[in-house]
Amino acid sequence: MAERGALWLLCLLCLTFLRTDCAAAKHVDKGSAAHPFSPFWFTVEPQDTLAVRGNPALLNCSAHSDGATPARITWKKDGTFMSLVSDERRRILPDGSLFFSHITHSKHNKPDEGIYQCVATIDNLGSISSRTARLSVAGSPRFSSQPSAATVHVGDSQVLACEVNSDLVQFTHWERDRRPLEPSARMIQLPSGALVISNASEADAGLYRCVVENVGPAKASDEAQLQTVPETGEERKLEFLVQPTSVTKVMGSTVLLPCAATGYPVPHIHWMVGDKLLEESEGRIKVVGGGSLQITDLVEEDAGVYTCVAENSNSTATSQAELTVQVPPKFIKRPANTYAHESMDIVFECDVSGSPAPTVKWVKNGDAVIPSDYFKIIKEHNLQVLGLVKSDEGFYQCLAENDAGNIQSSAQLIILDHDLALPSFPPPPSLTPNTTDHVTPGSGGVSGGAASPTPSAPRDVVASLVSTRFVKLTWRQPAEPHGELLTYSVFYSQDGASRERVVNTSRPGDMLVTIQNLMPDTRYRFRVVAHNINGPGESSAVLKVPTQAEVQVPGPAPNLQAVSNTPTSVSLSWDKPLTGNGDILSYKLYYTDRTVGSEQDVDVDGQAYTMSGLKKNTEYSFRVVANNKHGSGVSTEDVIVRTLSDSPSAPPQNLTLEVQNSKSIMLRWQPPPLSGQNGEIISYKIRYRKGSRKSESAVITAGTELYKLIEGLDPGTEYSFRVSAITVNGTGPNTEWTTAETFESDLDESRVPDQPSSLHVRPLVNSIVVSWTPPENQDIVVRGYSIGYGIGSPHSQTIKVDYKQRYYTIENLNPSSQYVITLKAFNNVGEGIPVYESTATRAQSDPDVDLYELFPAPYTPVPDHTPMMPPVGVQASVLTHDTIKVTWADNTLPKNQKITDNRFYTVRWKTNIPANTKVKMANTSSLSHIVTGLKPNTLYEFSVMLTKGRRASTWSMTAQGTTFESIPSSPPKDVTVVSKENKPRTIIVNWQPPSEANGKITGYIIYYSTDVNAEVHDWVIEPVVGNRLTHQIQELTLDTTYYFKIQARNSKGMGPMSDAVLFRTPKAESSDKMANDQASNLPPKLPGNHPPPDPGTPLGVGSGENHILVIVIIVSVGAFTIIVVVVGAFLCTRRTTSHQKKKRAASKSSNGSHKYKGNSKDLKPPDLWIHHERLELKPMDKSPDPNPVMTETPIPRTSQDITPADSGLESNPHLQQRRNSYRESVRNTPSTEPLPPATASSQVSCPSEILADPEGSYHGSSTTDEEPSYSSNLPPHRSAHPHAHAHPLKSFAVPAIPVSSHPSYESPALPSTPLLAQTGPPTHPHVVKTASIGTLGRTRTPMIVTVPNAPPEVPETSKMLEDVDSVLASLPPCPSPAPRSNPVPLPQSYEPDELTEEMAHLEGLMKDLNAITTAP
Repeated sequence: MAERGALWLLCLLCLTFLRTDCAAAKHVDKGSAAHPFSPFWFTVEPQDTLAVRGNPALLNCSAHSDGATPARITWKKDGTFMSLVSDERRRILPDGSLFFSHITHSKHNKPDEGIYQCVATIDNLGSISSRTARLSVAGSPRFSSQPSAATVHVGDSQVLACEVNSDLVQFTHWERDRRPLEPSARMIQLPSGALVISNASEADAGLYRCVVENVGPAKASDEAQLQTVPETGEERKLEFLVQPTSVTKVMGSTVLLPCAATGYPVPHIHWMVGDKLLEESEGRIKVVGGGSLQITDLVEEDAGVYTCVAENSNSTATSQAELTVQVPPKFIKRPANTYAHESMDIVFECDVSGSPAPTVKWVKNGDAVIPSDYFKIIKEHNLQVLGLVKSDEGFYQCLAENDAGNIQSSAQLIILDHDLALPSFPPPPSLTPNTTDHVTPGSGGVSGGAASPTPSAPRDVVASLVSTRFVKLTWRQPAEPHGELLTYSVFYSQDGASRERVVNTSRPGDMLVTIQNLMPDTRYRFRVVAHNINGPGESSAVLKVPTQAEVQVPGPAPNLQAVSNTPTSVSLSWDKPLTGNGDILSYKLYYTDRTVGSEQDVDVDGQAYTMSGLKKNTEYSFRVVANNKHGSGVSTEDVIVRTLSDSPSAPPQNLTLEVQNSKSIMLRWQPPPLSGQNGEIISYKIRYRKGSRKSESAVITAGTELYKLIEGLDPGTEYSFRVSAITVNGTGPNTEWTTAETFESDLDESRVPDQPSSLHVRPLVNSIVVSWTPPENQDIVVRGYSIGYGIGSPHSQTIKVDYKQRYYTIENLNPSSQYVITLKAFNNVGEGIPVYESTATRAQSDPDVDLYELFPAPYTPVPDHTPMMPPVGVQASVLTHDTIKVTWADNTLPKNQKITDNRFYTVRWKTNIPANTKVKMANTSSLSHIVTGLKPNTLYEFSVMLTKGRRASTWSMTAQGTTFESIPSSPPKDVTVVSKENKPRTIIVNWQPPSEANGKITGYIIYYSTDVNAEVHDWVIEPVVGNRLTHQIQELTLDTTYYFKIQARNSKGMGPMSDAVLFRTPKAESSDKMANDQASNLPPKLPGNHPPPDPGTPLGVGSGENHILVIVIIVSVGAFTIIVVVVGAFLCTRRTTSHQKKKRAASKSSNGSHKYKGNSKDLKPPDLWIHHERLELKPMDKSPDPNPVMTETPIPRTSQDITPADSGLESNPHLQQRRNSYRESVRNTPSTEPLPPATASSQVSCPSEILADPEGSYHGSSTTDEEPSYSSNLPPHRSAHPHAHAHPLKSFAVPAIPVSSHPSYESPALPSTPLLAQTGPPTHPHVVKTASIGTLGRTRTPMIVTVPNAPPEVPETSKMLEDVDSVLASLPPCPSPAPRSNPVPLPQSYEPDELTEEMAHLEGLMKDLNAITTAP
């Protein structure tokens, strides 16, 4: 027995343990049996599609799901499921896409056009819906406008119209002469379909048409002939061919803002966004088609107001358009998959962005979620589900949509049994705080067995406090708690409803909870469940509690209507509120002027009221509140109504007249104040009359222009004008008559007036009478006078008076004060040069009587005692090379600087260049202004003036700004090319800087080539660094034509090239070198008067008659020379001591750097020179250009260009200098005499001329360009005057005698004039060319000098040469050459004693000459 009992006990224990393990295993399985979320989403969603009638179409859609449970695709059209079972045209493909075999579309039958959406469904799980897509069907092509024949100037723009259905523009293209036209940078197609042709050329002429293809049969517009005509240069008005229009585009797309203008000069177009200049960026933002703005890959920041600015040198035109960039919806936070228990509250979060702000709606299993007591939209877009039930399971989708597109995102809700724990990791992100308290970790929720008991039902559940919107519940602990830390859940629902909600206690042990957000006067069911560590226990009995009814104040009055009957009244009516406890005692009507914002109210007894005394054409909002014995009820929604418009009740403001010329007057004005407009101003009426006549003429402006030019008036006639505003209701009051008189004749207004010819002031005690006379130049328009005055400064006060006025009284001045007064004449260009006067007002004790008071002034404006303060803080911000933004502040405005009245500002600007006094002005109503069209690298001064009504301030302090540099816009000018003397393979290029350098020139590039038509990269380049204006090019080919161009550069880049300049190098070596070569081969000198071996070239005297004639000529010339010398010496001795000092000072400074351009007058040669052969006085040839302009930049020379000097001359450098100067001046003398040949000893050094000064001084003048020097200590020199003539005394040249003791060397030949007449041709004649100097593009013609062989040597001739050399050696040293920057050297001055000594030498020379000629 004992053994059997022990066996039974062991079996019982085994069964107990097995049951416990099975139960535990069962609980573990339940705890981990939560279904996983199903992988279910769309891989492809339909997109908006444009279909063609009769063609197939396809809307794509495909969904991803678990392979075991494939998704089933259905389609909705316009929100209704489509039945496609028996549809032959439409079917669903295996992947879920919707296919149309052919599109059906007609005027009255459009079965395929609409909004489509595909729905994917998994049976027993749920459904999801795709985004929506619109299927549009392209209509038949219809041309609302077609191209017409047009003419375009070469270089100008033209627009050919072609407008088709907006959905067919993408299928439109253009043809010229029936051939497709390829779009280019010059030709673009606008969004409307029109074609813009910019920078037209002759090749653009032809027949144009636009064609619509690929939407059925092709359809073409009418053909239009485009003709091109050459530009005549005649000015044409600047006007827009096409203007930008406001447009809305989606982010990421491309927009084209059209803008094209025509006129001459051809306008330039640039763009501004807001008040900033729009800078083009690589690839994304660029101007195409001559002016249209194209922006690709749009971003949200591209939105704004864009202004197309077309301008030329004559005028400027602007047009604005707003670009709106829409951003498709984008998810910031998507709804998340969620586990939950029944009766819990959950929230699906959904946060989206986009522009415009997207609208969000929720869908459950493909059906829209309708907000109710249990489904609520909170925090703008989140979905809250209260009191979950099992049927709430499924897929919830957040659908966001705006005008740019729509998107969707889904989340799955799975409701678990209460005995299954919610997954604790990751924590459910979408549970409410109440629900979170309900979730317990670990094994919470596991129903207990015998070893894990749960609490019994809570006891004595009662409603301790009941209100209209909440109930407070209390209870006692369960009889069997089975634990110490109990928590409680209160389940409640409306009586009769199946959906139950739950609220949890906040702390363990609490037995009190308040249920909020209940409905008034509604019965609710409550029950309480206790929880311990084993799970929820038994539920308490149901407690039914009704909430209290709310105090019944009236509800909103329905059907509130407001109608404006007159411009000043509104009639309102409404119905009695539907809810309310008791009778309505009264109504309170609230109304608000929406332009002001303050709300007012009025008590009303009935249900209708007429509100009067309102403002005309003004928006008002109205609302009504009903009152009963409990108080004020619920307000209605606001109703907005605008009172009717009326004719204006105020005239236009600030009417001004500007006389343009003898036949036209410009009128300008401002609109009436807003309070007096009473509606939209549609136009203005201008009435005017001549003089005092009663008959009037009327002109109505087009649109809302605030100016009008009245033309066809009589010259010198006074006209009166007045203006009135017009609305659709009628014409408003007129302004006062304002008069102006046309000019007697058309005057010049291209520059400012001259200075008034006189200004007189008469001071009194408290006033100063100012009188004046107009400028002497009556050909310039004067529109008025500006009087400035102040103590110590004339800029304190400024008064402007009419141009007819000649005097004015400045009043309200301080006694015994020193005032400075300025008077300036002005016109539309600006103010002229002022004239100043200073005076002091009289003392207080002086009588204040003035004779002017006896004569009444025709018109004297009274100065404003409280003048307006000028703008302050004026700043000039440089934007580009031609744009500066001017900003300022106005101390007469509030702190926020907001302008609420009709004031405006005048911005004035000019350059600081004294020669340019032109002033420009512009008006603006904002606190900034962008000034365009400025010159690059130029300093501008800006000032601002405030005008308000009839009052104006003085000009503000000036602000300065220097525009940025820009590349040179003009080429270097005056390009000349000359050959370098003695170096035929070397040329010298000279030029002048560009007229429009637009910055500091940093260098030049010289291009030269033998082919003028060669490509630029094939030309040879010679760079020039710095601002040098000359350059040498060496090693050129002889007898070759070269072409030269020059290009300037600055820090911004290279400017345009100059025109090609042609130059041909010499055929052979220079004539000077040839002369030297001939001199080296001369025959040996013969003794006596024997002729040379060549009998055909006699050099002696041919007969006695010729000999006598020569004697007569020499004697006459000698006598004339002595007379000239004596007269000069006499004049010199009569000079005063002061003149001697001045001359001495001039002599000391002659070696310095001077720029006395007037000395060119001193260098003018005498009008007579002696012709040796005929012994007569002839007038000299004057230079055609008395003041030639030389290139002032020297040509650099090196020591390699200096030829070694003759050793026989080095011992006496002054003699060498004088001799070379003497010979060089003779060489350049324009003479046709036969000359002896050059010798080996001839050379060139210091070129000078001996000129007789009227005051008795001598002047040395250079006449060569780049002549080489034979002494290293003598710097090279340049020509002082390219057309200077030699003095007649140089005709007494001495034949050069070859020196046998020295070898010959290359040097410029020494041309000379023989003393004895020649009877036959020279033995070895040759030609010497003088230097050619380029001056302003002109090249001096070389003078031809014939040089014969030298005559035989005679003792007398040798003696004469020695005398001449001694005279030259006794002369003062040759003055140093002028600096290279000074083209005109100073004349050399001499003292009287020196001149007397020189005269003595010359007299001795003449005696020797006479002795030679009289010898037998």
